[in-house]
Amino acid sequence: MSLSKFIGAKSDEVQAKRERRKEARPGELLDAALDLFVEKGFAATRAEEVAARAGVSKGTLFLYFPSKEELFKAVVRENISGRFQEWNEEFRTFEGTASDMVRYLMKVWWERVGATKASGITKLIISEARNFPDIAAFYQQEVVRPGQDLIRRMLQRGVDSGEFKVMDMDYAIFSITAPMIFLIMMKHSLGACVPQDYPLDPERYLTAQAHNLLNGFCVRRDSGKEPRGRK
Repeated sequence: MSLSKFIGAKSDEVQAKRERRKEARPGELLDAALDLFVEKGFAATRAEEVAARAGVSKGTLFLYFPSKEELFKAVVRENISGRFQEWNEEFRTFEGTASDMVRYLMKVWWERVGATKASGITKLIISEARNFPDIAAFYQQEVVRPGQDLIRRMLQRGVDSGEFKVMDMDYAIFSITAPMIFLIMMKHSLGACVPQDYPLDPERYLTAQAHNLLNGFCVRRDSGKEPRGRK
């Protein structure tokens, strides 16, 4: 190989590496930002810290994300809200009873969000929402409302099939989200206050919560009879 061809080949190789590096940067920045937002919170995280952890300059960070707020929104979309299309499709094609779907929802939520670092985003919102109303509004629009809509459709399917009897749909939604939020708070905050001889097993906890919820939601086949102990 001639020297000019060798130099040209090396130049192409370097350029290819740079292109791959450029394509990887947004993902690396989002990973670094998620780490820091969960570790330090929104207010305490600085853009230069995110850039340093991702191994780029602050200027490079702002090429992709013009502000810390936009970076946070991108983190939420990457890890939670951007997955609602996938989750809604799973709901649409789910084969099984509405009770099966509730159990599946809680199990899969833990595997895909609760057990991951992304669960810290919810704790961050709970802690800092009042100080950053724009961030809170964004989270409500992109996470809270789509999540509630999905749960509402799930419960409504059970009502339509005669499997569930839901007295107040607006508040029944919170019966499913509340155990999830509690588990997040235990993981990221309250867990430090739990006695060491009282460990919380997330999967066992969610199984118990689903069981309790479904016993309350399911239509009693002997509903015409007086419950035992009631006169």
